[in-house]
Amino acid sequence: MGKLIYGGKIYTLKEEGHVVEAVYTDKQYIVDYGDKKYLEEKYEGSIQEEIDLKDDVLLPGFVDSHMHLVGHGEKLLRLDLSTCTSKEEALQLLASYAEDIEEGQWIIGDGWNENMWREQQILTSMDIDQYVPNHPVLLNRICKHAIAVNSYALKIANITNDTLAPFGGVIEKDEANNLIGIFKDQAQELITSILPKVTDEYVERALRAGIKDAYRLGLTGAHTEDLNYYHGYEGTYRSYKKVVEDEGNLFRAHLLVHHEVFEEMINDGGKYLGGSEWVELGSMKIFADGAFGGRTALLSRPYHDDPSTNGVSIFTQEKLNELVAKAREKEVPIAVHAIGDAAFEMVLQAMEKHPLKGFGRDRLIHATMLRKDLIERMKGLPLILDIQPSFVTSDFPWVIDRLGKDNLAYCYAWKTLLKEGMHCAGGSDAPIESADPLVGIQAAVTRSNGEDKQGNGYLPAEALTVYEAVSLYTNGSAYAICHEEDRGKIEKGYLADFTILNKDIFDVNPHDINKIEVTKTIVGNEIMYERFK
Repeated sequence: MGKLIYGGKIYTLKEEGHVVEAVYTDKQYIVDYGDKKYLEEKYEGSIQEEIDLKDDVLLPGFVDSHMHLVGHGEKLLRLDLSTCTSKEEALQLLASYAEDIEEGQWIIGDGWNENMWREQQILTSMDIDQYVPNHPVLLNRICKHAIAVNSYALKIANITNDTLAPFGGVIEKDEANNLIGIFKDQAQELITSILPKVTDEYVERALRAGIKDAYRLGLTGAHTEDLNYYHGYEGTYRSYKKVVEDEGNLFRAHLLVHHEVFEEMINDGGKYLGGSEWVELGSMKIFADGAFGGRTALLSRPYHDDPSTNGVSIFTQEKLNELVAKAREKEVPIAVHAIGDAAFEMVLQAMEKHPLKGFGRDRLIHATMLRKDLIERMKGLPLILDIQPSFVTSDFPWVIDRLGKDNLAYCYAWKTLLKEGMHCAGGSDAPIESADPLVGIQAAVTRSNGEDKQGNGYLPAEALTVYEAVSLYTNGSAYAICHEEDRGKIEKGYLADFTILNKDIFDVNPHDINKIEVTKTIVGNEIMYERFK
């Protein structure tokens, strides 16, 4: 069915500032664009529907290059501690939530962040025991690289003071060598491995919630990593197929494949960019280190505020090399979480030892702390850097003390990466950060938050232009998955995926970008979300 879209600014993103009057679409694709009168005359008799933008602004559809879509939906359904401003508030919220849960049932919550609390003290098992003693409790820190549990959960998991932390993990203890209920990175599996298995219905409900909210935020697709966290590759992949394809919740889901379920994917006949037009299989996902918040990101030097540690390596270099080699045997790219510079170097070593074969691009996720020599080593490699602009606003100012103010060169260095010719895509890491792409775009441009009283921004030389920031979530996300020839721009033959805004993102105060409202989200030429005025 031919549609003519007109009546507002239409940015093609083919180059900065390029606008057209109208777009003509048919089925899932952009057929033509240009002057409205020209299109009306050329396609007379074929235009069966018209969409008047009424002065709204149309852009190629926003795509989040790194999130956990099921996890985002879960956050909408369960206990959320991310807005709490003190430990007491978080514990009170937990206690209130527990009142409606049958005694003995697990309570899982997300988003606590002691760096945003007045007292800046972590949650401990003793804290949780005082408020919720009759339920096993697991509370994910905002970064998802640390959890806090209570004594009930420790008992169920048979964890004692003598329990050893696995490689790549940390079990925190007090000065008397007693457990305090904090588990970091690989040590989290001591708890998560005993959680009740989730049902298909639960995953589907969370996925529906995540997609519906994504529409509201103007997202037409996402690169998401969920296949190892719910009911394995087969079950979670089945849920995606059902919710997106069978139920018609049109959304372009590109699924990264965690290394622990990689063989399941291969045995099921899966391959890189296999699957379908809606549910597509992607790179092998690997974690190389943790995060700055829990001091588990792997640095090449000790942490400034705790010289006793330089972070955690999830794998030895040998094991990391083996995982990359396994991906290469199947001609599959890798997508590796690497926040600290030492972890990033380990990944580059593995990539250099086992270069990518065949089609595709490797993905280095976060790339938060780099060095000049690492950037030089990346040049010429078939890769993209998957960055999360919102990290700037959530990590500062506390990260200055964590890393040291004299050690911030090449940290959160988005502008430097673009200047050096690196390809970058923009993601949120939701549910860890807000899934709103407008929040990410504003963060990339202003590099500011509520703590930035002067409004100068953190490391302001690394700020992006609005065009550069928007491009992260459009042609950057397309390039990451080798879809730059059919997504991310307004061009003939490209997919008819559009994000429509009530204001011109290129003509508002950068500090007001997050106040812009999404009025329509169009996926595959179908209106999947419309805000009623």
